Amino acid sequence: MWIADRWNDYEVLDTSSGEKLERWGNYLLVRPDPQVIWNTKRTLPGWKKPNAHYHRSQKGGGEWEFFDLPEQWPISYSLSGGKDIHFNLKPFAFKHTGVFPEQAVNWDFSASLIRERLQKTGQAPRVLNLFAYTGGATLAALSAGASVTHVDASKGMVAWAKENAASSGLADAPVRWLVDDCTKFVEREIRRGKTYDAIIMDPPSYGRGPKGEIWKIEDSVYPFVELCAKLISDTPLFVLINSYTTGLQPAVLHYMLGLTFEKRFGGRTCAEEIGLPVTQSGLVLPCGASGRWIAD
Repeated sequence: MWIADRWNDYEVLDTSSGEKLERWGNYLLVRPDPQVIWNTKRTLPGWKKPNAHYHRSQKGGGEWEFFDLPEQWPISYSLSGGKDIHFNLKPFAFKHTGVFPEQAVNWDFSASLIRERLQKTGQAPRVLNLFAYTGGATLAALSAGASVTHVDASKGMVAWAKENAASSGLADAPVRWLVDDCTKFVEREIRRGKTYDAIIMDPPSYGRGPKGEIWKIEDSVYPFVELCAKLISDTPLFVLINSYTTGLQPAVLHYMLGLTFEKRFGGRTCAEEIGLPVTQSGLVLPCGASGRWIAD
């Protein structure tokens, strides 16, 4: 398992009865987590006095209950061997805050390979970040010296990512911010003859594009990954696929990357669960899986 254990501004303090108690900077949140199937005693005082609590509805969805939480607040992450990246957190629908902290293991991975390539060649790797959300992977790649194309179907998420880039001192970094359906964008890039040295993707389990395009991960992700293979440059670096808890298992990601990249381009493939350490128990909370193809 790849564990995101280098955070200072984030911490899973405890987990119990379908929920987790988290510290985001100076604030405590209680949020639901479907992986927390155990019913342990809630001895930490933060359970009774959080700054906000997201309550899951029996009918689906849910809503926030706020006690003492600002509309927005900052946190930072120090990339291994690199710079700090900064995020502006905002609690919004579907329990999210704007950051998936377990992805820090992938930010460190991608930034490390980008820095190594830049040091060897003196040329900035070209990175494509698809389903790019609020830009954690984009910030890591930019901080390491890459040029990035950031694509997400949500105008609001792309605007949020720009805010995070500005907060990280990357407002003038070489990045294209695009609001677009990822599949249609990739198809157009293929027709244009564009290529990238690295591709990062965070496909949702289910989603809709700007014009109502439907995405179901079990039906859509393999054809999409096959398309992305046509965008790999003659100097490839890596491909990274993330899958959240309701998505695909590590072995599926490994198999898919093996078929689409390793058999065609060589290199090596690996996939693991990703997780976050839990302070109270000393154990690890699973948070989905990631697959990585790394070029020779």
